[in-house]
Amino acid sequence: MGPHPAVAAIRLAVRRVLHEVLLDARPEVAPLVIAACSGGADSMALASALAFEAPRVGVRAGAVTVDHGLQAGSGARAREVAERLASLGLDPVDAVAVEVGRGGGPEAAARTARYAALDAVAERYRATAVLLGHTRDDQAETVLLGLARGSGTRSLAGMAAVSLGPSGAKGPGANGSGDPAHRYRRPFLAIDRQTTRKACLVQSLPVWDDPHNADPSFTRSRVRHEALPVLEKALGRGVVEALARTARLSRDDADALDAWALEAQRAATRPDGTLEIAALRTLPPAVRRRVLRRAAIAAGSPAGSLFARHIEETDRLITAWRGQRPLNLPGRVEARRQGGRLVLQQANQ
Repeated sequence: MGPHPAVAAIRLAVRRVLHEVLLDARPEVAPLVIAACSGGADSMALASALAFEAPRVGVRAGAVTVDHGLQAGSGARAREVAERLASLGLDPVDAVAVEVGRGGGPEAAARTARYAALDAVAERYRATAVLLGHTRDDQAETVLLGLARGSGTRSLAGMAAVSLGPSGAKGPGANGSGDPAHRYRRPFLAIDRQTTRKACLVQSLPVWDDPHNADPSFTRSRVRHEALPVLEKALGRGVVEALARTARLSRDDADALDAWALEAQRAATRPDGTLEIAALRTLPPAVRRRVLRRAAIAAGSPAGSLFARHIEETDRLITAWRGQRPLNLPGRVEARRQGGRLVLQQANQ
């Protein structure tokens, strides 16, 4: 008799990712894959599946838990989670304490601190991949949040199944080893939260439910416990799956548009770094605005502070030119039209 269907589902998802890791790895080196685990049902299910599958395919498996220090007893809880992970046979296992700042709100600050810690652990152990336990439900929540921001196709694309770690793009790693930067991988984006919880239950894995996940002061918590249930009641139980499918389709579209924009930017860029107005004017708006966003970021505008309204106003310098004054973009970047060129540069230059 085989494993419970929930356990089989999580193991299959992890097995597929491990096969992808092996395809990218050097054959003479057994790659190390690390599971990021908070102790919740999603990440404990992930860790258990990794511990089961990794030795069967020739992959080394470890884990890390991050103590954000935001709740009383968080340090002891992190040590307890680390002990559970080690009992599964994972090695190395690390528990890392971080200091959460205040920039961008509590959720964003905690996320920034967490990914910095995961990236540091991956570099320390030269891990090939870090697995994250985000589920289809998490993806649906992310799409709803993106829709509320109104930031375009990319914001509806949700979380990628594979993304590079913040240490950089492909190429020599931050540790100087010459290995590629590690990749974050999300095996469970097609699996719902109920399945991961069931997998923990039938395996008798203890889980910790973070009280922040039910705290209405956090935006994602309100989406999870208020917005999505209302949508499912009004539209039916397929809402979560439909939102996750929207993410997949939007990501494909956004990737194609980004690739088009990169080529268009190269064609429109003059030797002095300015952009040719005539070349930009003929582009579809979705492509042209991506070119403008890339150019603004390259000039020094922080990506997180550059909103749709900034790009729309910059776009008007091309499509609705009436002698407007230069625009002030985030990061003290100035956008101005100069003859047949668009100039984006630091205001003090």
